[in-house]
Amino acid sequence: MTRTEHSGALAHIQSLPSWLVGRVAARGRSLVAEAIAAEGLKLPHHAVLAAVSEYGPVAQADLVRRLGFDAKDVVLLLNHLEEVGLARREPDPRDRRKNAVTVTSAGMGTLERCAELAERANAELLEPLSAAERRQLMELLTRVHEA
Repeated sequence: MTRTEHSGALAHIQSLPSWLVGRVAARGRSLVAEAIAAEGLKLPHHAVLAAVSEYGPVAQADLVRRLGFDAKDVVLLLNHLEEVGLARREPDPRDRRKNAVTVTSAGMGTLERCAELAERANAELLEPLSAAERRQLMELLTRVHEA
């Protein structure tokens, strides 16, 4: 292979949709992570708290299955959420051998603020686009995702 053929390899990779989508996703995650840090949460904490809000009261094992997180990580995340008063573990009334996790009222407030922060972060991410382009991008990404 000649030097000229080699020199375009990186440009080729960077022109692939998969590379571009990955870079944009990484920037979006970073913006959201920075935003919700104001609430004292990291992205995995936010995901666990949101899942507990949606499915709670929920067993820890069910959270592990629904989120696809490691069981040990979920325990650590729940420990933190419980320590700061955002979630609570209590014996499951259906099976006392298990804990049921619920979101506290403080946790619900945190989720609401995190939703607003995430919306602002995503608005910053998509700032270079017009409103019509944002809608079109969302439609196209949804189609690719659902395919």
